[in-house]
Amino acid sequence: MATFLYRLGRWAFLRRRLTTLLWVALLATAGVLAAKAPAAPDDGFAMPGTEAQQAFDLMDARFPGSTAEGASARLVFVAPSGQKITAATHQQAVERTVAELAHGEQVTGAVSPFQAGTVSKDGSTAYATIGYDAKPGSLSTAATDALQQAAQHGRDAGLTVEIGGSALMGGGEAGGTSEAIGMAISAVVLVITFGSLAAAGLPLLTALVGVGLGIAAITALGSTLGLSTTTSTLAMMLGLAVGIDYAVFIVSRYRAELLEGYEPKEAAGRAVGTAGSAVVFAGLTVVIALAGLSVVGIPILAKMGMAAAGTVVIAVVIALTLVPALLGFLGDRVLPRRARRAARRGRVGRLRAVADGTTAGSPVAPAAAEAERQPANGGTRWARLVLRRPVAVLLTGVVGLGVLALPALDLRLGLPGAESQPTSTTQRRAYDHLSEGFGPGFNGPLTLLVDAKGAADPKGAADRVGKEVAGLPGVVSVSPPVFNAAGDTALINAVPSTGPSAAETQQLVHDIRAGAAGLKSATGATVLVSGATAMNIDVSQKLSDALVPYLAVVVGLAVLLLLVVFRSVLVPLKAALGFLLSVAAALGAVVAVFQWGWLAELIGVEQTGPVMSVMPIFMIGVVFGLAMDYEVFLVTRIREAYVHGEEPGQSVVTGFRHNARVVTAAAFIMISVFAGFIGMAEPMVKMMGLGLAAAVAFDAFVVRMAIIPAALALLGRRAWWLPRRLDRILPDIDVEGARLQTREPEPEPARHFVGV
Repeated sequence: MATFLYRLGRWAFLRRRLTTLLWVALLATAGVLAAKAPAAPDDGFAMPGTEAQQAFDLMDARFPGSTAEGASARLVFVAPSGQKITAATHQQAVERTVAELAHGEQVTGAVSPFQAGTVSKDGSTAYATIGYDAKPGSLSTAATDALQQAAQHGRDAGLTVEIGGSALMGGGEAGGTSEAIGMAISAVVLVITFGSLAAAGLPLLTALVGVGLGIAAITALGSTLGLSTTTSTLAMMLGLAVGIDYAVFIVSRYRAELLEGYEPKEAAGRAVGTAGSAVVFAGLTVVIALAGLSVVGIPILAKMGMAAAGTVVIAVVIALTLVPALLGFLGDRVLPRRARRAARRGRVGRLRAVADGTTAGSPVAPAAAEAERQPANGGTRWARLVLRRPVAVLLTGVVGLGVLALPALDLRLGLPGAESQPTSTTQRRAYDHLSEGFGPGFNGPLTLLVDAKGAADPKGAADRVGKEVAGLPGVVSVSPPVFNAAGDTALINAVPSTGPSAAETQQLVHDIRAGAAGLKSATGATVLVSGATAMNIDVSQKLSDALVPYLAVVVGLAVLLLLVVFRSVLVPLKAALGFLLSVAAALGAVVAVFQWGWLAELIGVEQTGPVMSVMPIFMIGVVFGLAMDYEVFLVTRIREAYVHGEEPGQSVVTGFRHNARVVTAAAFIMISVFAGFIGMAEPMVKMMGLGLAAAVAFDAFVVRMAIIPAALALLGRRAWWLPRRLDRILPDIDVEGARLQTREPEPEPARHFVGV
């Protein structure tokens, strides 16, 4: 593989104009196709295999036109302190506000609270439900504007009016500001790392090209493959992350090869042949982690994973072709000025050595020898410190992360709703007013679907179900059954005494479902529990059940891949165990902040509650890919030194001398990108930002930079042990580029293209 990538890198360097034009043409074509593509479909949040989804599907079939999954708004009206909403003037204001919306765009129904009986017992609060024929997040601007204007008219009449429900649910924050801040921080880190504006700008440019091409492709294929606009969220985040990382790895190795005395075209070939091999296998681990989201069983997650995996593949190909092509335009300018002079002296020395017949592609050159005599850099000093105290470093890292992971034992999953929103939002204020006026469970009613097709007395069966549920502990009220036109299916609303995300509400759902079998035996009717609260519970349960299979698939396949890369049994196992430790510590941090409330005020968390149910799956997928990036890039350089004859301890020092600075810079970039999301108002985005930033920090700085070298030092040569039978079976892909060390630089091929 190293030889093939070496030739690819040289070809891209020498044919830099052609290569660059091909990428520009590809980006332009994708952009044109995206602009002409039909509108992407709505996502829908289907959860196949869950009872809540089964009930939603049955509602659509038995209650045609009801739009069970349609958006709805709750206009919450609160009278001034000490007054009643039922006062004549207040009642007129409420009815005018509701009537204003009744015939609006996309509205299917709007009933006054005085007709629907939705007034609190103390008379201070009332609400009107506005139904829409579009799904949440898909309402037109005119519809949402009309809703907000009507609410303002109610406020002008002296009432407190807030808007709850799903009508104002958007596609989430775009994150443009966070991405801009992340790119700015990335640029600063890269300038500090490379000491050259050209070297710092190249990874940012190629990453943007990769993300642009990936998002354009997703948009162009959206209607064909059913990819919505939200599918591109993960692709954008990860494409930017790995795009910068992979380009940084190639540029860093190119700079090192220049300092070894190689000509720029030869340095580009060797950089792609060595660091490029690490990029290929690091990219494969990311693709495995993202494609593994398909095993979770949630269609939208599977689509997001596959779209992001495609963007990662684009980032890998760009790193192997466009990066060396752009290096062809920059040449020595990726080095600081002082280093350029050293590189030129190194090339002169290498040419003389080749002319004298004293070297045949050996990496030893005057510039390299001079570099060896220079003071050790930070990576060298840190590696030597770890090697002097490997047991202490290993125990400190493992115990420290273990302590941080302890809160994860109390992990409780859920889908936070309006109760987790900041109090500055109208959704949160509406939630609070409804809780005060009608009780906390009013915000999370349960919808019971009674399928009485097989019952002798459908009405009697529905009444029996309502009475049984009303008698359960934790149920405040049960509405009368509402039948469909055929009279064989009924809907019943049950209001719990606790909030939607409370553990008691979850237990109530389980209790109703546990009694469904007995009700079917007694009445012949099937009872299904649905509604937003039940759906959230089912989503959390399904994600919890999928966590172990997902881990087994992703980690298992990645271990097999790393077994081929490193030709070692212990190194892949050590990499996987270290990753699990860092993810557990990051989950512990998330639980401590968002569930327990530690330091919550510091980052603007106003309401503690369950951890978002998709958080562990997303964290594993994203962080596993990035962690394996650092593992492959750092450990392949260590193995490269070991394969070339260095002692195990010295190979660790060599690997850190060359790559620790780059891995540290890449980690800082990712942490800054993810940490930017902590400042957003959306609690789920804030949670993802903290969790991902913490996971990358723990994995890069504790696991990869401390635990891994300490473990390699303790294992010595045993770290690279491979059974003979496996050695014969596994393909030799030469990730370390051993064959490149004994080959002469290839002559420049004849140019067949004018101007290339």
